[in-house]
Amino acid sequence: MKTKFNYQKEMERLQTALGCDLVALACVEPAEQQYVLKWQYAAGNLNDRFKRVVLQSGKGVAGLVFKTGKPILLPTVTEFVQKDGLFNYPIIKSEKLKSVAAVPIWNHGRVAGVLLSGSREEYGINEVILQQMTEAAHKGFGDMDGKELMVL
Repeated sequence: MKTKFNYQKEMERLQTALGCDLVALACVEPAEQQYVLKWQYAAGNLNDRFKRVVLQSGKGVAGLVFKTGKPILLPTVTEFVQKDGLFNYPIIKSEKLKSVAAVPIWNHGRVAGVLLSGSREEYGINEVILQQMTEAAHKGFGDMDGKELMVL
């Protein structure tokens, strides 16, 4: 008998292991031929506003990671996003993040989710944390196998 994976508990474990203020997982949901991302699990969140956020491919931090399949590291959000443009990055705004990293979670060669870590201090997220997140993502989460499609 296969036990159900506890995504929430994994977010809490990762938050402790990474030493971040926030760790969150956005999952891809099909929506009438267009795939959207929704933040579903988080540890260290200030409120539950993130659960109402729906992102299109290419929009927000998670949307960019989903679209490109590449990790993103923003050691200081203010260098990347102008203050009046924060509405395009709802999790950064609602969680008051100053430093962010996000990596894709793969399943059967497609991006099925986005793992994000954030700090409420500038430069609180660095290359070491990004590498640890990437390693966690490659191990997979629950029914997401973490494997990129390899073209030979």
